[in-house]
Amino acid sequence: MCKFYAARAENATIWDVEGNRYTDFGCGIAVLNTGHKHPVINSAIQLQLNNFTHTAFQVIPYESYISLAERISCLVPISGEKKVAFFSTGAEAVENAVKIARSYTGRSGLISFTGAFHGRTNMGLALTGKNVPYKIGFGPFPSDIYHLPFPADILGVSVDESVGSLERLFKSDIDPFSVAAIIFEPIQGEGGFYVMPNEMLIKLRKICDEYGILLIADEIQSGFARTGKMFALEHYSVEPDLITIAKSLAGGMPLSGVCGRANIMDGPSPGGLGGTYAGNPLAIASAHAVLDVIKAEDLCARSRNLGGRLVEMLQNEKKIIPYIADIRGIGSMIAIELRDPKTNQPAPELTSAIQKTALEKGLILLTCGVYSNVIRFLYPLTIPEAQFEDALKILSNSMRESLSALSASTLDAGTNPLEVVAK
Repeated sequence: MCKFYAARAENATIWDVEGNRYTDFGCGIAVLNTGHKHPVINSAIQLQLNNFTHTAFQVIPYESYISLAERISCLVPISGEKKVAFFSTGAEAVENAVKIARSYTGRSGLISFTGAFHGRTNMGLALTGKNVPYKIGFGPFPSDIYHLPFPADILGVSVDESVGSLERLFKSDIDPFSVAAIIFEPIQGEGGFYVMPNEMLIKLRKICDEYGILLIADEIQSGFARTGKMFALEHYSVEPDLITIAKSLAGGMPLSGVCGRANIMDGPSPGGLGGTYAGNPLAIASAHAVLDVIKAEDLCARSRNLGGRLVEMLQNEKKIIPYIADIRGIGSMIAIELRDPKTNQPAPELTSAIQKTALEKGLILLTCGVYSNVIRFLYPLTIPEAQFEDALKILSNSMRESLSALSASTLDAGTNPLEVVAK
């Protein structure tokens, strides 16, 4: 948590109560792909505010909810007839996707992945595959939930090993015909921005079809132009049955949703889904404006452009900073993983030092990963060019200064992080 209090913000900039200026590479945890206080979004919220702020959609419906559902249905990469239900938070979207899957299949079992993050509710935490700080001390969690190792080369887990774990799970722990759904993130968020291999999804789709299991894609952090497409799944050759959405959907307003095949979405009985504030009209208005901005400003193309430049800069830094073990991601959903070049062990201390140094220089960064050794970059896709270039310079200087400080502190112990470069 930053040790200052926000006073105002605009696009990619935040000012604190003391007048200090920061470039925001966190976006409220991937919520502000369209930046802080976008004028188009502000105007849409203000217009709706002048009309009405709440009715509870299931009591008195409103047209904007329906039209947003139509727009989302046209954008989501699932073929055939689709339906949408809106909620307030990402965790609610996940909870309701689980309810839909269980109702439709008549089964209870759920399978997730190590490193996954699916929310802070009891069900969301059960599906989450990261113990500290999310799950520790909050159990017990719902039963009939299982985790597979996420396939990633740097984790030493291949696609075949991950699929093999699933097959063993079916042999030892749960009958595949008792599994309602497998839920995954195309790119893990809190887990460390590991990218799901297309090969893994192809195999998961085949297994799900064989046993009547639903495939749920959690696009809460990766959606709405972050990866250079409207949804990360557009980079893949596989369709899920349900998709959960939230975060940048409504540009800072609380809105989430589940979209999926119509017959599956109809699984719950009437009244089975809903919520007092689900699909709040102010948030719905904001989401319409977000979609308008993404299209008008071609933010998918900008995401690819900015991400490409960031990766190029990081690849240059990797040549002189041996602790950068991996640069990964798609579009502008990019991260670096920091590990000791001698031992290959995670380097959370250096990760934290880079974050702290950058903040002192006016750049807000977020970390993630099971070992807290990953820095993720979530700048607004609307960030001004000059500000983006300045931020890259701050990032470069922060990494180098932090490594130098680490080098100085470890020289007495006979370990020099820079000696790999010298060789």
